[in-house]
Amino acid sequence: MKSRRTFLKAGVGAALALVLGGGIYRATRSAPVPHPLVLDADARAALGAIVPALLEGAWGPGNPTALGAIVDDVQHAILGLPLASQAELRDLFGLLALAPARRLLTGIGGTWSGASPAAVHAFLQGWRTSPLGRLRAAYAALHDLVLGAWYAAPASWEAIGYPGPQLEWGP
Repeated sequence: MKSRRTFLKAGVGAALALVLGGGIYRATRSAPVPHPLVLDADARAALGAIVPALLEGAWGPGNPTALGAIVDDVQHAILGLPLASQAELRDLFGLLALAPARRLLTGIGGTWSGASPAAVHAFLQGWRTSPLGRLRAAYAALHDLVLGAWYAAPASWEAIGYPGPQLEWGP
């Protein structure tokens, strides 16, 4: 009984020391200068699995050139966001790239390139309907970035019956 109490006291003491140390560290350090988010290979791989799932029915999967163009368009859309939003997306893509976090948050244990379409659909559906607001917000961010990039691309306009912007104004 005594050893359990000692263990619990040590655990609480260590947790308090970590919290105090983290607070002191943050208080004494200046805030990092935010910089634009450039998608790395891991983020592009995650998007390579997520894009076909989100665009199912609107886009013909299996075209690596088109997939690369959509990922490039997502990158362009990200650069148009405020730096604070880009920092949040950097954190999201960091979690999706980290194998233990990816496994815990998405259920996808292997690499993104090896993820089955069914597993990607299941994780997206789980995030979309999650009781946790952060997961729903992460889903909404991915959804809006991918669909926004897709519908903004002139290559998609014919498929949706959009003639393009009116270039000439007049009677």
